[in-house]
Amino acid sequence: MTAAGSGVALRAGLACLLMLVLVACAGGARRPAIPDYHVVRAGETLYAISQRYRLDYRELARWNGIGRSYRIHPGQRLRLNPPPGGRTVARRAKPAAAPPPVARTVPRASPDDPAHAPPPWRWPVDGGRVVGPVTQPSGGVGLRIDGARDQPVFAAADGKVAYTGSGLRGYGQLVIVNHVRGWLTAYGHNERLLVAEGDSVRAGQQIATMGPGPGQQPQLYFEIRLDGRPVDPLTQLPRR
Repeated sequence: MTAAGSGVALRAGLACLLMLVLVACAGGARRPAIPDYHVVRAGETLYAISQRYRLDYRELARWNGIGRSYRIHPGQRLRLNPPPGGRTVARRAKPAAAPPPVARTVPRASPDDPAHAPPPWRWPVDGGRVVGPVTQPSGGVGLRIDGARDQPVFAAADGKVAYTGSGLRGYGQLVIVNHVRGWLTAYGHNERLLVAEGDSVRAGQQIATMGPGPGQQPQLYFEIRLDGRPVDPLTQLPRR
């Protein structure tokens, strides 16, 4: 997709795929070893970081004194464990300097690893015009599909709704669904949301209706992520 799909306020850390968002990865995959801190790199979001370490993005924000905007900055040092006594860390006006490298590392999940085998995907809309991949300033890679206003939007696989709302700039009304083995899908630019956080959904279940995206063109912005890292949807979705 070559449209400039609008992104998470992004670059430099902007809003967490925010909610980009979500809590424990679906599917009960084994939780990786977690270092004490993570240093934010350009393009990372709070949500993506929380997914990588199997953490709740809301708790991660609270531990680090991050407000409801969920904004983070390159070079910022994020605590990955609760502070002593459960207290919230004071907010900083400027990002902290990068600490020395952490010895423990979390292996990068791969779609080719049987432990991270993707669920059986289906297209999130029936019909519509696939404009092409959209690369967000945040580093996300999604699919723009143009269609008609109020066109049904479907869950691409079985899962649990992790987030619904419009708190992520550039995504409009957004739905995020957690799937098995660290996979999630995100559905942006919706007109109406038909599910709520915590709902279990089945593949092909309608979860929203298509709304206006950039330029008021009715469209769906669709992302697939594995452990918080974007995966090109065209490498995952079945051929039409």
